[in-house]
Amino acid sequence: MPRSGPFVLVSFHAHPDDEALLTGGTLARAAAEGHRVVLVVATDGEAGLAADDPGAGLGARRAAELDRSAAALGVARVVRLGHRDSGWPEPAPGPGRPFSEVGVEEVAAELAVVLRAEGADVLTTYDAAGGYGHPDHVRVHHVGARAAQLAGTPVVLEATVDRTLVERGLRLAQLVPGFVSDVTADRARGAFTPRRALTHRVDVRAHLDAKRAALRAHASQTETRGPRGWVRGLRGVGLLAALPGPVGRLVLGREWFVESGRVPGAVLSDDVFASLRR
Repeated sequence: MPRSGPFVLVSFHAHPDDEALLTGGTLARAAAEGHRVVLVVATDGEAGLAADDPGAGLGARRAAELDRSAAALGVARVVRLGHRDSGWPEPAPGPGRPFSEVGVEEVAAELAVVLRAEGADVLTTYDAAGGYGHPDHVRVHHVGARAAQLAGTPVVLEATVDRTLVERGLRLAQLVPGFVSDVTADRARGAFTPRRALTHRVDVRAHLDAKRAALRAHASQTETRGPRGWVRGLRGVGLLAALPGPVGRLVLGREWFVESGRVPGAVLSDDVFASLRR
């Protein structure tokens, strides 16, 4: 039976900053439209690169940054599952298995608890490639799909990016002096999602202030520093947050999804709740 809302959207991510990069505008738009938005993050990102090399304290710092990002986006609740960051190529040191090696059923059961408690209508995860192949992102894809089955969540949206735009954007970004990215133009050829497979292109231009604030909240991820503290380069989060007006609207103003079980059409949906309204 069609529904008019409000709805509950749960957004599942691998690390702090992923929520701002891939879904920040969508989360801010949903919250501004009166829907409940819940953010679940698998790890604290303790194996990530850092602007000022906080070492063992990176996980705690990134957790605090996540809270600031969530507040900027209007997120009602943040849940941290507390798994160990798998890193790339090396996992963070510490006890227990890295998140990418924890069983899908185990983590799916944890996520399903949140989905049931919230009465989730929509769950966002990642595409099958995990975007650009990070093992934690791939695990989010599989865990999210299984958790939705366990909890009976009706709509699963795989957050992704139009592959054509990624390739084009990376070529341009590499012209910026000192730009550092985990994703090269060559790697992007097999990353994210080809345009023909997309189901949603969500217009978030009215919510760019919130998305930029969320990006800026992840201050530890804006630059990469080398030995003795010298700046190695500007990372994606910092570059995107600094994009000026018209360029920022062009680059940050839309977000993409693939709805599980939905056949792509010629017209992409602008509404992440469209299947619930029909």
